[in-house]
Amino acid sequence: MSGHSKWATIKHKKGALDAKRGKIFTRLIKEITIAAKGGGGDPDGNPRLRGAIAAAKAENMPADNIKRAIQKGTGELEGAAYEEITYEGYGPGGVAVIVEVLTDNRNRAASEIRHAFSKNGGNLGETGSVGYMFSKKGVIVVAKSAADEDKITEIVLEAGADDLSDEGENWEIITSPKDYEAVVDALKAAKITPEHAEVTMIASTYTKLEGAPAAAMLRLLDVIEDLDDTQNVYSNFDMDEATVSA
Repeated sequence: MSGHSKWATIKHKKGALDAKRGKIFTRLIKEITIAAKGGGGDPDGNPRLRGAIAAAKAENMPADNIKRAIQKGTGELEGAAYEEITYEGYGPGGVAVIVEVLTDNRNRAASEIRHAFSKNGGNLGETGSVGYMFSKKGVIVVAKSAADEDKITEIVLEAGADDLSDEGENWEIITSPKDYEAVVDALKAAKITPEHAEVTMIASTYTKLEGAPAAAMLRLLDVIEDLDDTQNVYSNFDMDEATVSA
């Protein structure tokens, strides 16, 4: 597979997360709550909250659910006290893995993450062991049928995008986190709706896995994704289309 955000593409193809709507809502509610807790309940002055609300609306979350999640974050309603923790480790074949969790029980989260790694061919590392391989970027995917190269290049570069690449049936746009919203807004203003858009972690290099190590890596990521405390999983592994589809 080609492109900057290979695991995002693989995850999208597998549909592992998309198939579990209840889990999606739970994760979005946690994200809204922690965003409101950290930066206040007004999305106009809180970019993280604004992004979380946009993601929730994209999944058709009811407005009342969004409102209650904000109120739990600001303390207007009673709710669980979530803590953000990032774990770093290695999967099969030595590939790098970052797991972001939001949990109300630090000990439970650590135990479950460690167990997931050890039982699926990986091992948990120290803080900073793999984080240096990744950088936070905005990733926006637009179908080629929505715009030709000249048009989309003009729109996104004027709005501050860092890079535009050809990914088969799609264009993939990379932005800095601070320019992400401006690029998405510019596309929408041009009546171009992205197929997928998120601020994520992108690896600087990728490791190709095939056969048994590739299958083991997918199992590890599925197990981690299934944990209640998991918010996001990032990795620097690459694999071919046949392995993803198997």
